Amino acid sequence: MEGAGENAPESSSSVPGSDESARDPQALPLEEESGDCARSLEAKKLCGYLSKFGGKGPIRGWKSRWFFYDERKCQLYYSRTAQDANPLDSIDLSSAMFDCKADGEEGIFEIKTPSRVMTLKAATKQVMLYWLQQLQMKRWEFHNSPPAPPAAPDAALAGNGPALHLELGQEEAELEEFLCPVKTPPGLVGVAAALQPFPALQNISLKHLGTEIQNTMHNIRGNKQAQATGHEPPGEDSPQSGEPQREEQPLASDPTTPGREPEDSPKPGPKSSLTISFVQKAKRQNNTFPFFSEGITWNRTAQEKVAALEQQVLMLTKELKSQKELVKILHKALEAAQQEKRASSAYLAAAEDKDRLELVRHKVRQIAELGRRVEALEQERESLAHTASLREQEVQELQQHVQLLMDKNHAKQQVICKLSEKVTQDFTHPPDQSPLPPDAADRDFLSQQEKIEHLKDDMEAYRTQNRFLNSEIHQVTKIWRKVAEKEKALLTKCAYLQARNCQVESKYLAGLRRLQEALGDETSECSELLRQLVQEALQWEAGEASSDSIELSPISKYDEYGFLTVPDYEVEDLKLLAKIQALEVRSHHLLGLEAVDRPLQERWAALGELVPSAELKQLLRAGVPREHRPRVWRWLVHLRVQHLHTPGCYQELLSRGRAREHPAARQIELDLNRTFPNNKHFTCPTSSFPDKLRRVLLAFSWQNPTIGYCQGLNRLAAIALLVLEEEESAFWCLVAIVETIMPTDYYSNTLTASQVDQRVLQDLLSEKLPRLMAHLGQHHVDLSLITFNWFLVVFADSLISNILLRVWDAFLYEGTKVVFRYALAVFKYNEKEILRLHNGLEIYQYLRFFTKTISNSRKLMNIAFNDMNPFRMKQLQQLRMVHRERLEAELRELEQLKAEYMERRTSQRRAMSDSCASEDEVEGEA
Repeated sequence: MEGAGENAPESSSSVPGSDESARDPQALPLEEESGDCARSLEAKKLCGYLSKFGGKGPIRGWKSRWFFYDERKCQLYYSRTAQDANPLDSIDLSSAMFDCKADGEEGIFEIKTPSRVMTLKAATKQVMLYWLQQLQMKRWEFHNSPPAPPAAPDAALAGNGPALHLELGQEEAELEEFLCPVKTPPGLVGVAAALQPFPALQNISLKHLGTEIQNTMHNIRGNKQAQATGHEPPGEDSPQSGEPQREEQPLASDPTTPGREPEDSPKPGPKSSLTISFVQKAKRQNNTFPFFSEGITWNRTAQEKVAALEQQVLMLTKELKSQKELVKILHKALEAAQQEKRASSAYLAAAEDKDRLELVRHKVRQIAELGRRVEALEQERESLAHTASLREQEVQELQQHVQLLMDKNHAKQQVICKLSEKVTQDFTHPPDQSPLPPDAADRDFLSQQEKIEHLKDDMEAYRTQNRFLNSEIHQVTKIWRKVAEKEKALLTKCAYLQARNCQVESKYLAGLRRLQEALGDETSECSELLRQLVQEALQWEAGEASSDSIELSPISKYDEYGFLTVPDYEVEDLKLLAKIQALEVRSHHLLGLEAVDRPLQERWAALGELVPSAELKQLLRAGVPREHRPRVWRWLVHLRVQHLHTPGCYQELLSRGRAREHPAARQIELDLNRTFPNNKHFTCPTSSFPDKLRRVLLAFSWQNPTIGYCQGLNRLAAIALLVLEEEESAFWCLVAIVETIMPTDYYSNTLTASQVDQRVLQDLLSEKLPRLMAHLGQHHVDLSLITFNWFLVVFADSLISNILLRVWDAFLYEGTKVVFRYALAVFKYNEKEILRLHNGLEIYQYLRFFTKTISNSRKLMNIAFNDMNPFRMKQLQQLRMVHRERLEAELRELEQLKAEYMERRTSQRRAMSDSCASEDEVEGEA
């Protein structure tokens, strides 16, 4: 595109409209260079006179204003004249939209921002289209290249120059598809427009009266100084014209010129100095001798080379600066590592408890400083989230406006088509009329011609408006997409900041816990300080909940299935451990949200109809998203029980239970209150889940009379209810687990299959984790006391809900092999911690709750299905067969021993009774 605004963005000073080269006395030592610079600035600057509609009451109307664009702030400033030092007001173009009126006066267009609508009028239609195109390009330029910091604007420009030129070139090519580039109107925009006569006095803005007075005083002072130095006021013709007199005038750019203000004297506003210098350069440019053109061309080539070299120097300087910053960062990291090493050495070398206590206090102060830094990062995240919400509101408003423009444009196109058809019909097939006189016929023909010309003009105006609005819609849509991408990046950054915050807090709590374990029950000042810190750490959550902070995934009291996020333990040490585990779970969730969970959700959404396959197997192992889990579980249960399922079976079982009481009803009633005491759905008095669970268990007792009810079935049915929510679906899920997935006598009175699986697990542990099993055998630890319940209820009481349901996702599809895999993975996950313990009692205490400390579900899944050597179901069945034979042989031997013992006991009782009887006879004879 020609004209202003088509070049790369030009760095400007902090004051709108200022230009350093216009004020630098050494930048333009020759008049030829001064004229050349004026032309280049004229090509880059977007400025000119426009009429602004405004005012109130009788003074409402069009007022001429000087508009100029600020590259850095994306602001369009306006003042009464080009010579005013201070602008009257500004328009923010970063969130503005542009509209042109085809049915209004020529040259009228609107700039719409969220806070105001400004109506402007250009001198001609060409000027209007030029301004609209340039404003569009400036807005796009601002959104694609954020303004450089004031300290080094040239360096930032040198670094972003090629990419920015490429972006602008692509955008210009795309906009040319909608609207052809408008040539720069000569004399009406840019620096040349400043030579136009001043607006009339009635155009003074009463709303900004203070600014008008300041500008007037500044102009009067500038005129007096110009007269004192022999210069004419800008914008006025000199009373003495002539070529020789112009040659004798001193150059404005010469620092040695008499009458020039010294460097220390107060300078007028930068905008005024810029405009005056532009006017003077433009006047001198008209008086330049012909032989100066060749020098100007040569100077321009030299300047381009110098600019290229300067750009290379700036790029190298920027690269050197970045390398220095990297070296500084590495030095800081090295210094931090050395300080940590010195602190650890000092702590180990301290001879007395006082010295160690002082070192601990120092570390506590450092932790407090880290906490303050985390708070500062949290405040920064809040501000970013607030900015993102504001951007979203602006985007929604832009979308609504774009939709309105599209509807309006469509309606106008329909009206144009109808009018065109009607005019064509009237012109080709005029209605039957009586013959008119020749003069009347000519007049009628001329009027028809005029109407046709007017309609053609209207059609052309509407076409132009349509093309411009299409380009506006195209650009606004691209800006909206970029804002959406920035918002997504901000949300990702917020998630990482929250995850890091959780990690820092978790490490702090873990450090407190280790210090607490090291000190034990010592009644010293240090232990008292630790107790206070632990209490404060446990109370942080309540303080955070009462604040107004915005969080992506806050730690709530209950998770999405109603389980307590931080279990309520009575022991203070376990409370601290539970909160550490909750923080780690949240950290892993935030870090995996973008990289793992979101792609997994997309894969599940695109899966469609469920069919057994290797892909489905891998997806089930990775975990089913919450929104898809009920549907997937119903499908998995149906695969298992489709040969058992009959319509109306569940209702029939319920009616049988209402007719007479089942023998297991009392035991079921007792276990209802003990089902998941840390889940709100089973502890709330108003919840319907206990009643649903009661009906499901009673129906199963009638369905399978050989088992009836076994402790543990209540938790299996409860998990099914929490996910499926429907009684009948939960009932068939329980049937699928007990009758098709688990072995036949898994829940019988003897629990034979359950005992067999414990022996199989012992063999697998000895094979996969021999070092751990040797350690446990050395301390005589019987793992079946811990693991028996894992298999009976499929980890329902052991793992946190986030991991538990992922285990069930794979368990319902692959069977009991998954339970063995996860049992091995749990021990492998905590192997190092168990090996550190060297006391049987401590090992039992740790194994009692160690499954609750597992927080990284992805790591546990990788151990279960990847790190452990695979074993097939056939191998599992062979081990079960071998151990079942051994167990049955042991049971038969036990029964034989029991029978022998009972027989021996009976014979002893007979002998005792016979001896007692003989003694009674002897006494009777005596």
